Amino acid sequence: MTAALLDRAARTAISALEADDDVEFGVRLLANTPTHEGRDPELLRHWARTADAFGAALPPVASTARIVESDGGLARGLLARYTSRPAPTVELFTDTLALAEELIDLLGWRHWYPAGSVRAAAIAHEAVHERLHHGPAKKSLKRALDHVVLRAGRHTLYGHVAGADEIAAHAHARTVCGLGRSPLLLTAALATAAEPRHRSAARSPHPHPHGREK
Repeated sequence: MTAALLDRAARTAISALEADDDVEFGVRLLANTPTHEGRDPELLRHWARTADAFGAALPPVASTARIVESDGGLARGLLARYTSRPAPTVELFTDTLALAEELIDLLGWRHWYPAGSVRAAAIAHEAVHERLHHGPAKKSLKRALDHVVLRAGRHTLYGHVAGADEIAAHAHARTVCGLGRSPLLLTAALATAAEPRHRSAARSPHPHPHGREK
């Protein structure tokens, strides 16, 4: 990618993205997630803020998943993908990572995303999904979000908040990798740069190019 390819429309859209704070990206992620149509925006903001704080507070733990690298991420709109079968695996897409690094330099965002941090953040992000899939953190996140679907005496059933795990994973990656901004900003900018036909991203960004297969 060259500066010429990141034209005025794309730069304007990315500037609008840059003006939003990280919690706002979480709100947009939730608002664009199925099952949340018609939800109170303040409830979405509460969930986004809670999930962000939950992810940021998770202690860093090395991923036990196998790390593999592949090409073809841009065509799929993916930066990384976690699969649990046949064995836990994090697949990193090198073409998307390369575009991310180039875009960071082009936009002058290196103070937010140090060299090599995108790859580290992708691994840290997927490690959170691994923990939420296999360990007690899944229940802890549900309790923190306090999305109650049933109360019966002393028993409370907490519902799943779709998209909250993504926000938590991005917040964790931001914290443990020492990023100045959430990876959500970078992935929204990536979507704008890689898919010019989606330059309305300033209003509704494609927020998380991370695949998930159980």
